Amino acid sequence: MLESVQLGRNAGLRVSRLCLGTMNFGVPGRGHQGDWTLGLDEARPIFKAALDQGLYYFDCADIYGIGASEEVVGALLNELLPRDEYVLATKVSMPMGRGANQGGLSRKHVMEGVDACLKRLGHDYIDHLVIHRHPHGVPGQAQPPIEETLEALHDVVKAGKALYLGASSMFAWQFAELQLTAEMNGWTRFVSMQNHYNLVYREEEREMNPYCAKTGVALTPWSPLARGILAGSFKGSFDAGSTDRSKGQDRARTESLYRGEHTFTVAERVVEVAEKLGVKPAQVSVAWLLSKPEVTSPIVGVSRVEQLEQLVAASQLILDPADVAYLEEPYRPVENLLTLGSS
Repeated sequence: MLESVQLGRNAGLRVSRLCLGTMNFGVPGRGHQGDWTLGLDEARPIFKAALDQGLYYFDCADIYGIGASEEVVGALLNELLPRDEYVLATKVSMPMGRGANQGGLSRKHVMEGVDACLKRLGHDYIDHLVIHRHPHGVPGQAQPPIEETLEALHDVVKAGKALYLGASSMFAWQFAELQLTAEMNGWTRFVSMQNHYNLVYREEEREMNPYCAKTGVALTPWSPLARGILAGSFKGSFDAGSTDRSKGQDRARTESLYRGEHTFTVAERVVEVAEKLGVKPAQVSVAWLLSKPEVTSPIVGVSRVEQLEQLVAASQLILDPADVAYLEEPYRPVENLLTLGSS
């Protein structure tokens, strides 16, 4: 069973030690991840297993399946347990259509986007509303004054439509600016940072992770398994994908994120350590992330119940310091993906 932890020092909200990412639930064929999406009936046993294992924190986004993921996630949670027994996060910002104001973090889209999320989810409120990048972080979208975004988010909280705010991948200076601007104006601050952090992309250790640790902000990293690389899905190269996701149209996104020459060297060491310990590579990768004191609840994605059970078990796996050093040694700095436009 997973333990419960507080979502950073600035919120009383408790969440499970792992969060279930829901990008792969929705309507097959709909959205950029449509070729590896699980429908409602396929998702139900995974959700039931999650709840049985003490995982009650679920992360969604409006863009996943162009709304389909929220529909499935909301329906399953409404079906399976009372509202006060789980924590639901969703995200807004990414473009939901071709309209000029159907994306971004203007006051108009924040208000309309949150209402649309609630409607798809079939919920009265969102526990944890996350902005799906900085207000200026989505190429092609308007760049509103950050004050406009922050006040709109504050109004959403005061209206009872969201209880807590979170942010996602951006430069540390941008996050600090958002937090300080909110504080100066008496607006709701962010209690979490959902950033890109795993064994093969560790640039966040430079600034964002220390800043969040110092200021009490919870880290809920996305892609802890590097889109399957750290679970052994690619077998040493991007040409050797062994899953629907690694072989499908999503492969290009994976290649764009993991450019370091060390990528598969680290992945091979993960396999070595896993074999030595008699566990799965994915378990070693998650255990490494959970060993970092600033990390609160990594967001994991699964397509089968046994994968979920393995990751839950990984929360009890304590890595020897020598193994941690062996896993980390090949890493070499890479260009921060945010400098390329988006992470």
